[in-house]
Amino acid sequence: MQEGIIQIVVYLFSAAMTIGTVLWRIKELEKRVDKHNNLIERIVAVEQNIKSSWYQIDEIKEILRKE
Repeated sequence: MQEGIIQIVVYLFSAAMTIGTVLWRIKELEKRVDKHNNLIERIVAVEQNIKSSWYQIDEIKEILRKE
């Protein structure tokens, strides 16, 4: 009977450790996903700025051709 209780305690301790590890890894992955998403948002903003810059360059070229 005592061995069964010890096995249950060991099992519960092991399960708690496993759950703790899994939760920690999930939090770490969430941090990495947040960093990735932030990077993607910044890249989109940069791409929009570049596109706008090219339009401005094209307008300047057109003005210079007319002069």
